[in-house]
Amino acid sequence: MVSISHSLQRSALLRKITLFLLACVFLSTASAQMPQSPKREFRGAWIQAVNGQWQGLGRDRMRAELTRELNALQTAGINTILFQCRVEGDALYASQLEPWSRYLTGQQGTPPAPYWDPLEWMVQECHARGMEIHAWINPYRAKTKGTTMLATSHYVIQHPERCFTYGDLMLFDPGLPENRRYICTVAQDIVRRYDIDGFHIDDYFYPYPVAGQSIPDDASYSAYGQGLTRGDWRRQNVNAFIHELHEAIHAVKPWVKFGVSPFGIYRNEASWPGGSRTNGLQNYDDLYADVLLWVQKGWVDYNIPQIYWEIGHKAADYEELIRWWSRNCTERPLIIGQDVDRTIAATDPNNPNQHQMAAKMALQRGLSGISGSCQWYARAVADDKGQYATLLRSYYHSRPALQPLMPWIDKKAPRKVRKLKAVQMNDGSMHLCWTAPRAKKEMDKAQLYAVYVFPKGMPVDLNNMNQIVCVTPDTHILLPYTLGTTKWTYVVTALDRLHNESKEKKITVKL
Repeated sequence: MVSISHSLQRSALLRKITLFLLACVFLSTASAQMPQSPKREFRGAWIQAVNGQWQGLGRDRMRAELTRELNALQTAGINTILFQCRVEGDALYASQLEPWSRYLTGQQGTPPAPYWDPLEWMVQECHARGMEIHAWINPYRAKTKGTTMLATSHYVIQHPERCFTYGDLMLFDPGLPENRRYICTVAQDIVRRYDIDGFHIDDYFYPYPVAGQSIPDDASYSAYGQGLTRGDWRRQNVNAFIHELHEAIHAVKPWVKFGVSPFGIYRNEASWPGGSRTNGLQNYDDLYADVLLWVQKGWVDYNIPQIYWEIGHKAADYEELIRWWSRNCTERPLIIGQDVDRTIAATDPNNPNQHQMAAKMALQRGLSGISGSCQWYARAVADDKGQYATLLRSYYHSRPALQPLMPWIDKKAPRKVRKLKAVQMNDGSMHLCWTAPRAKKEMDKAQLYAVYVFPKGMPVDLNNMNQIVCVTPDTHILLPYTLGTTKWTYVVTALDRLHNESKEKKITVKL
């Protein structure tokens, strides 16, 4: 299945290059007027397990569906997958610390049969498509409503005194230092054993409020409160966890990005003069998540606030929120969490004949400090709901994009590719081939390659992303050779793990 899938991808790439070159013939003189995609843009999608879509599906059916989704997402220009691999103190990967997830096998602690490791498989599949993969966990949730049986190895069974029940959930008490250390140990185990590009946590810190119930953390507050108010102490606990998790991840692999996707409202203006003109649940006051502090301190490498509402929502207007985040939170890459279903269900306030995708994308691309978007959820894109994937493929993601730079992690570019040449095979096909640059350190190695093409007379300009053909993990591409009479300049650059881009290597080819 995998080899056939990759063969189809190569064929699709060849068709894409052919159409691209034909377009260049007609449009090269007018390229300055063409809408230009950003040079760098995070284009993500969440693949979730918590909705039970993989539960008991089995290896082959799950792989088949994931393959379908990944192929559709790749075609739609998605360059980052956030894969949920820990839902409730469990694992959708081979762990010696936590039991297999019921969201994979149907019963917690039961290994998959036939045996396989979904996270390992996803790393391979994403990298083969030139996509980043970020391991997504829920840090504090220990048991959800539908879980009726916990494995004997589960943390709640081993350490019930370190957890509490609130509403329908059981949670790791965020006020206990030993819980923070344990979650960091789990994170380091994932980072150490899997070749992931990022590590991601979602919006569940202290639990979402349940009417009439108080969070039962009296014991930990009594032990560790140190005279702080309950709210300040809870925020301090979450702040300490975010800082410790960031340091733990980078201690194992400095290049692994740490990101968070908080609830879409930081604070309402009624609670704080600097807040947004909204009237909803608040990160700071209700979830005890001081997202602005994390960004300002550099404790996260990217931030994806979940701005899931529509433009014009009475309590949480999308336009108000995206403008607020753009003004207040750009010290680290700001990525907008988009809800596909709600976007296509809402009418554009300026055009009743279309949904809100165009209006939202105009805001995302038009405001300063925004480095891309992430789609909730991946299957909605793969299923092309409301022609969402079609619009991404044909317009918003019509050209590939490199990842946002993160110079605080690494800013050294790799060396140039070597031995760039066009090779004609015995069957008449033409291939562009090159050799990876030399590198002594892991962070200097080339992981991907950006391939640009320029028609005769157009100057080479790597800031012109209209001329990029592909971003590929391979050291060769198939060229659309016809009569060998038209000259094209091909440029190849190397990208390291942080997408620092090398100087160009170029060649003129007759196709």
